[in-house]
Amino acid sequence: MPYSINDRFASSRLANLAPQEVARHLGRTRRDFLRDATGMALGGTLLSASPFVRAATAKKKRKIIVITFGGGARDQETFAPEGQVNIPHMLNELAPQSSFFTQVTNHGILGHYVATASLATGVYETLNNFSAVPPDHPTIFEYFRKDLGRPVSDAWVVAPSNGFNRIGESESRSYGAGLGAQVILPKRLLSAASSSTTDYSHLLHDNYETPLYAPQVSGGEFELQQLERVLKLSVDDFTQHAKSLSSPDELSVYIARQLMRQESPSLLWITMHDIDVAHSGAYSLYIDAIRRTDRLCAALWKAVQEEPEYAGNTTLLVLPDFGRDADEDSGGNGFQHHRTGDPASRTTWMMALGQGVRPGVVYDSPVQSIDLVPSIGVMMGFSAAQSQGKPIRELL
Repeated sequence: MPYSINDRFASSRLANLAPQEVARHLGRTRRDFLRDATGMALGGTLLSASPFVRAATAKKKRKIIVITFGGGARDQETFAPEGQVNIPHMLNELAPQSSFFTQVTNHGILGHYVATASLATGVYETLNNFSAVPPDHPTIFEYFRKDLGRPVSDAWVVAPSNGFNRIGESESRSYGAGLGAQVILPKRLLSAASSSTTDYSHLLHDNYETPLYAPQVSGGEFELQQLERVLKLSVDDFTQHAKSLSSPDELSVYIARQLMRQESPSLLWITMHDIDVAHSGAYSLYIDAIRRTDRLCAALWKAVQEEPEYAGNTTLLVLPDFGRDADEDSGGNGFQHHRTGDPASRTTWMMALGQGVRPGVVYDSPVQSIDLVPSIGVMMGFSAAQSQGKPIRELL
């Protein structure tokens, strides 16, 4: 059986290692577990990288979907023997079809908005995590639309809270105003569409990280226009469906699926947030959120296969924005927070599935979270000129 990171002797041994060595150890642990649990091959034994198709016609048809989830889950609740019960879909359905990267490190600020902004720009952003401000550097959406001449309807973000409303376009004017992604905030849609007589509080909770930052969720005429004009949903149909949902992430996935049907964007970015309930200190809710995220990721991959515009030409990339504190770190609160900056909170993973990806392979070579944008740039044929990351060779 692979090493369990709950093992007390191993934990004490890791405490004496440098952060880079701990990160490598976590990556190897994920690798060994996946190889034992799913039979995936070690990528380093292969002679060639991904069979990615670089023809211009293929790039025009290619679609990329990125799923990130804020407040990443730790290995002991996911990719470790004791956590596998919480991720049956990822472990048994998605991982065997994927190229799985076991050692993805985030060297930036461990806050959800700023970390997502860093993922979307390929630069470790330093903006205030609790301010609704745009990223300083060009986003993947601006690179994609300007370099490839794509229309505004071809790049969308589905974001979890009010604080993400500026994620689609940066402050950088080098790419020109109006070249970002359109952003849909499902909670605002629901707030605009719902009446005061119906309680949707379980879907409208906006932030778990601190009670000092809880922006009001509100919607208006613009949100209703998005609902009816873009998503082709009536207010009644939308609110009735929302009554059947149990969490904000379920609402986000519902909206993402409507976007896929109605707009078929080539670049779709979905940020989930349910796992961040860990900040409340309720371990059971944290586990429930992991299991829900596992199910929703599989549901989105299934939707890709069912939609004619996406089936056979889509690459799906799934990754947490960062991890959570280790139990043995005295400076943190274990699963509850991600404030220490220790290797457990910085070292995570990425799963790539679909077109151009070698299935059933696990890679433990180190990559950074900011490598995502330049990698997608090579896949789709645009240049992430100001990104500080490097293309991931195994994806290209």
